[in-house]
Amino acid sequence: MMHSVELTLHNQPEVMERVLRVTRHRGFSIIHMNMQLNEAGSVTLHFDVKSERVIELLTHQLNKLIDVIDCQAVTVPAAIDVNTPIFAAASQKTTAQA
Repeated sequence: MMHSVELTLHNQPEVMERVLRVTRHRGFSIIHMNMQLNEAGSVTLHFDVKSERVIELLTHQLNKLIDVIDCQAVTVPAAIDVNTPIFAAASQKTTAQA
């Protein structure tokens, strides 16, 4: 199942490493990621993950991280195919880099 997660984080050098480690340890694969610096000195991180696990396993752990200000998750409906252009482009980039 696909899920979309949006985090607001403190802008710290180690914040991405912590988020990625928790995501991997909870059994989720990142399909797409986008990060943006905000004027307030925070970071907005939006990423799509894929897993058969419930998204709450990930969001509860992400909320425990010291640098997380806010965590929002949305489940992408099963009717959306990962081969649609937005998802296909992200997967092609990943395989091209490998």
